[in-house]
Order: sequence, then C-alpha cells, then structure tokens
Amino acid sequence: MANVTVYNVEGTEVGTIELNDAVFGVEINEHLVHLAVVRNLANKRQGTQSAKGRSEVSGGGRKPWRQKGTGHARQGSIRAAQWTGGGIIWAPKPRDYSVKMNKKERRAALRSALTSKVQDNNIVVLDALELSEIKTKEMARILANLKAEKALIVTAGDDKNVALSARNIENVITATPATINVYDVMNQKTLVVTKDAVAAIEEVYA
Repeated sequence: MANVTVYNVEGTEVGTIELNDAVFGVEINEHLVHLAVVRNLANKRQGTQSAKGRSEVSGGGRKPWRQKGTGHARQGSIRAAQWTGGGIIWAPKPRDYSVKMNKKERRAALRSALTSKVQDNNIVVLDALELSEIKTKEMARILANLKAEKALIVTAGDDKNVALSARNIENVITATPATINVYDVMNQKTLVVTKDAVAAIEEVYA
C-alpha cells in the first residue's frame, strides 16, 4: 500500500495515510481511461443543433431563369446550397451523442485515473477541510498553502461552504465520491482529497 503524507489547511505535514491498492495502486488501463474521457465529454453534448436542408427552406420552387441564352450558369432553384439563403448541404440535425460504457469499465477507469495521480505525486490528502463561512479568499489561501493549482477538491459529502468558496477560483472544481469522474481527475493537475473522502472512495470503488 502506498503511504501518502497528510497535510492540514496550513500546508503543514500532520501524518501519513495508507491508500488501498485496490483503488489507488492498480495497473493503469490507458484504453479504459480514454474511453471514459470520451464518454464524459460526449455525454455533455446536448445534440440540439439543427439547420435546414434544401428541401426545408421556403421558396425556390421556380427556376430563376431559363436554361440557355442568358449568359448565366444554369440554375434550378434560388434555394440551392450555393445561393445566399439556400439550404445547407448535409445539414446538422438533432442527435444523441451519448456513449455507453459498462459499470465495471467505468470503475476500472476511475481506479486507473486515481492511481496515476498517486504515481505522479499529484495527490494531496487533507486531514480536514472545514470552512465556517463562504469565503473565496480563504479557499484561495488554503490552495496556495498546499501549492495546488488547477485542483480537483473532493470532500466526503456535499459541503456548501467549500463548493461555493471554490466556485469562482479559476481552474478549481469540487466533487464528492459520488460525483467524481475520470475526466475531472485527469484534466485537473492536483487531486486534493480529505481523509474522510479517501475512506468513502475506497469503500465505493474497492
């Protein structure tokens, strides 16, 4: 099991914690990580884009001029794609972009992502993260103490003060063990996680 240093909000070492190898020490499966990232990004797409094709644009039923003798190129409709106001060739239509992935694959991908953070020394474990009020300045100070830039903060449960304090800080997002996903883990440089959140993650994904 990997031993990771535990810090307090002042950035001072206060102990160590053993991470479960079943979650934080698995063999990294890059293919599953890639699939999970693609799935996450694809599932965010609304798929509501729509444009009109030639047959859907009103007007243009009459040939604009006769076939020969005008000096113009022959034209059949003023709603053809080369005309201003004409239809779009292969116009985008509403569609479902969602990608399916098995539950076991999703869990394996997340374990691989968490393991990569441990191997790259990009994980910071906090003994506790409690804010008495919503204070962005205080959250920024804590992250500065931890030298955590572009961070994903994971708390054991929904903590309104932590979430709202971090909301306006650039490149900082928050999550819980239930909402953590592979894309956020891989996209953020540093994983900041409380001891309670570590226990909750190990309980769910081990």
